Amino acid sequence: MKKYIYEAKNYEEAQSKALAELNLDEQNVIINTLEEKQGLLKKSIKIEVISINDILSDLKDKISTILNLMNIDANLEIKRKEENITINIFSNHNSILIGKEGKTLDSLQNIMRQILLKETSSDLKLIIDVENYKEHRITNIERTARKVAREVAKTKVEASLEPMNSYERRIVHNTLSKNKYVYTKSIGEEPNRYVMIKLKEEI
Repeated sequence: MKKYIYEAKNYEEAQSKALAELNLDEQNVIINTLEEKQGLLKKSIKIEVISINDILSDLKDKISTILNLMNIDANLEIKRKEENITINIFSNHNSILIGKEGKTLDSLQNIMRQILLKETSSDLKLIIDVENYKEHRITNIERTARKVAREVAKTKVEASLEPMNSYERRIVHNTLSKNKYVYTKSIGEEPNRYVMIKLKEEI
């Protein structure tokens, strides 16, 4: 990943110099302060500048390398919206890439997030998906949560959902947060922690 170093009297001057030379705007770079000197007669600052496009290219190369080591041929689709980066993987080996309950996919995402954080020290948010598996998974979780909530409200019998990771449990909580008849509560220990849906009148 290419990193450009600039030094000037202050941050604004260093930033302006970097953006002009790289022909980029502020929204398309990550800037980290490396060193700041405060002397009696002289002040200076040194910054590190990374192009977002270089970050995307580097992520694509690293994921492709991992997939090659797994003997998986795949195409990658990369999208960026403000601080969010989504990488969608398309292959003929989706079940291998996703793994049981999405664990292989989650591991790949966690590895790439750690690499991204270490190399850029940025707040960029990275999501890795396989042919929109996560998007479909979220839709299914929301649908199931609403269905079970209706059953609980009708039968007045509490119900528990299958064990989920913290991200998926949060989806359930958010989906039913404004429900008039039920409320949700996470119960149990990882990795078997699950969401219980109960009648509000039982609070």
